[in-house]
Amino acid sequence: MTVPLNVLELFAGIGGLSLGLQRAGMRIVGHVEINPFCRAVLQKHWPEVPAHDDVRTAAAWWRSGPRPRLDVVAGGYPCQPDSLAGPRLGTDDPRWLWPAMAEVIAELRPRYVIGENVLGHRTRGLRYVLRDLRRLGYTARAGIIRACEVGAPHPRPRLFVLAHADSEGRPARRWLEPARTAPVRASRWPAEPRVGRVVDGLPGRVDRVTALGNAVLPDVGERIGRIILDHHESR
Repeated sequence: MTVPLNVLELFAGIGGLSLGLQRAGMRIVGHVEINPFCRAVLQKHWPEVPAHDDVRTAAAWWRSGPRPRLDVVAGGYPCQPDSLAGPRLGTDDPRWLWPAMAEVIAELRPRYVIGENVLGHRTRGLRYVLRDLRRLGYTARAGIIRACEVGAPHPRPRLFVLAHADSEGRPARRWLEPARTAPVRASRWPAEPRVGRVVDGLPGRVDRVTALGNAVLPDVGERIGRIILDHHESR
């Protein structure tokens, strides 16, 4: 029987990525999320999973008690520094928190890393992310997955970085292969998707809309999870 990979998700939001990775067969063992509303959603749907509120102290928190083996560190580090809708300060933005995530990776040494961000990340902070992962001993590749490629009725493109420790086997050249694009729907595409069960049942329209807007579509998370599991199982 295959032992599931254990995931610590940073910047977890309402858990869209966690839900997708869980559907793929991974096990969520920890969340880090600063927003109280989002932490309440995580607690509602993963009551057994410990949660922390600050990525900058996440490694110390993880080591503060008995924890399971850690295989994957995932996180959609804040997109505001690279978003086309903002001042586009990139790594000069105080909200640029990739270095904090890199520190967690350096200290906890997972087998795999998943990063997620907006398309503007390609021409701003991405080179620093790839540089840091190489420095830490990971082989990494970045690519775009659109929600419509996994059957959703909207485009919602997101940039993903997948990395594995250099000793983990086959090269990353097969990672993020294009998905089979779903047929374009005749109806108008909504601006944002529903994220299924993750936020249902909790009040607060502003919090809900913000959380949904930031969330990874679970179907996309599931595809990412299957890419990693395919790599892991073929070593």
